[in-house]
Amino acid sequence: MGRRKSPLLSAFFKMTRAGMRQSARIGKAAAQQGIASGNKLAKDAGRMLHAVATPTDAPQAVTGGRWYEGRWGLGPLAMRRYRLFIPTGGSIRKPLPLLLLLHGCAQDTAAFAAVTRAAATAKSRGFAVLMPEQAQEANPQRCWNWFGSDARVSIETEILMAIVDHAVAEHPRVAGPLFALGLSAGGSMALTLALNHPERFTAVGSHSGAAPHSARTPLQAGQAMRGRRSPNAEAVAQQLAGRRLPPLVLIHGDLDAVVSFESARASAELWLELLPDGVAVRESVGEVQRGTRRKLTRSDWKIGGRPWVRLLRVHGMSHAWSGGAAGQAFSDPTGPDALRLAWQFFAANMKQAAPAR
Repeated sequence: MGRRKSPLLSAFFKMTRAGMRQSARIGKAAAQQGIASGNKLAKDAGRMLHAVATPTDAPQAVTGGRWYEGRWGLGPLAMRRYRLFIPTGGSIRKPLPLLLLLHGCAQDTAAFAAVTRAAATAKSRGFAVLMPEQAQEANPQRCWNWFGSDARVSIETEILMAIVDHAVAEHPRVAGPLFALGLSAGGSMALTLALNHPERFTAVGSHSGAAPHSARTPLQAGQAMRGRRSPNAEAVAQQLAGRRLPPLVLIHGDLDAVVSFESARASAELWLELLPDGVAVRESVGEVQRGTRRKLTRSDWKIGGRPWVRLLRVHGMSHAWSGGAAGQAFSDPTGPDALRLAWQFFAANMKQAAPAR
């Protein structure tokens, strides 16, 4: 009896063959018409068929650092491509901090590197950036699978942690404190990683992401994204089994029609609910605006002077990376620089790494 093919894989292979045929037709037609940019048209068409909203060239060489590319995972059927940027500096004895940066749906690592200006910020702040890329076989829209069965979500998180371990083994200079940050589905996955492996991260963050552990089905995911479904704190506490969560930073536009700002509130509330009994938390709220950038409201929950949860509400912003590059999907150039805001929080926690009791 022959093996039954996976419907998802069959659909993927059909779509890939169709994309290749269409790209070939475009390239041939362009050549026949004498268009010098025929190859580029074919290349862009193929990229669009691979679920990337804004096709972008690979990151260029950077003075003061280097991009690496690779592929790693849990085996031949669970592999992911990744990009790694390492600035100059650091050593095996004093390794650089490492930021795991997860793209959103309809993005790849090239597009997300452009949106976030990851290399420039990493170079100026002195940290390395690891950017895994979701495979279209795993999700047709290239979303990280932050909801679904426990097994499906667990496999996704283990693949990502395997890539982290591989990158550190290959480049010991990036074996410093580990952080995670993502956009939209990538933000939800970053927080899911923190819930599954809290001991691995110094701090984590989500930009415009739904609350983790708030959905198992697509219907429930839609409810969670609209702010109508929250995580079960008791169930999460059982999973943690007494392990302490890392500090959390949340960045979210208050006009986000894709993932409601209430999702950010739900994530903040989950982190606060999971604090041990008797821990004193001090809350403060203030507004920040620099130049013509969008105003933001910063809500801090501190433990003994240490920022434990920070919620940054960007006024007037929709579902986009705050302060992102112009000309890119899911990017708002008028907002304050999200990566710099997140790293400011991460750096503060790196200096005060000893957990509060």
